[in-house]
Amino acid sequence: MTNPVVDWSPADHPEAIAVSEIQWWERAAALALLRMHDSDDHRISWFSSRQIDARQLILALRQLLAAVPLVDGRLQELGLDQALNALRQAKQEYEQALPGLTEVRNALMHFEAWALGAGHGPQKRRVAGGAPAREVASEFWGFAYDPAIETISLGPYTISVNAVAGAVARLADAVYAAARAVAHRNAVDLGADAKKVLTAEGVSTDEVSSFPRLIVGSDNRLWLSLSLDGHDEEAERRALADRVVRALHAANIKLICPEPPNERDVAGPLARGGALLCERAPR
Repeated sequence: MTNPVVDWSPADHPEAIAVSEIQWWERAAALALLRMHDSDDHRISWFSSRQIDARQLILALRQLLAAVPLVDGRLQELGLDQALNALRQAKQEYEQALPGLTEVRNALMHFEAWALGAGHGPQKRRVAGGAPAREVASEFWGFAYDPAIETISLGPYTISVNAVAGAVARLADAVYAAARAVAHRNAVDLGADAKKVLTAEGVSTDEVSSFPRLIVGSDNRLWLSLSLDGHDEEAERRALADRVVRALHAANIKLICPEPPNERDVAGPLARGGALLCERAPR
């Protein structure tokens, strides 16, 4: 029994994308911090490389927040309220530790508007309150990194560089924990569906050594194995493995052999006592 070819999409597991992206931006922030504490790189003429790296730091720090909605949405869908509350609390603490982060990022990204006092958020509110756009532009301007006191500032906003590393680590940990909660629930739900499928096919998954076992591992993934006990004949084990694989494939549950040579004939490794990874195939 072979696995069908299944297309992959990042939309299938947004929580995994959140973890991957936040790891990239966490390291981008760490690199910017290291460079900011070095001497200026004079290969770029008179421009201060530390001021440039401070700008890159702000962009990286704001990008970390973009990972949160990917996991937040999945937690809501699955009703994982405790994990959802923990993630949202971590996001709030991150924003409190880095006050004005979004506004400073927006001023950098949309300088064409903020230089004219035509930016969104605080600039828009000030103009709506009657302040001249020219005046508003000057209020929210002047990006600078001060290495003497370790701060990044723009207009009324000041971010302590010393607070960055801890804030980033805590948010990244929260996103990772939330993603694990999603993965665990997905595996548990998939295991329940797989058991129903096998039971309907007359294959028991009770805690009996001679029957298939479906276990959520420490990696929060669902694993299928077939004990060799009680099935001394190779033909008997193979027949049961074929039956199990066929039933799960019909239910759109993909089975993967993680060990080389990653056989497409997944019933073979299962019959020999190997463990298969179970995944829900996209419909």
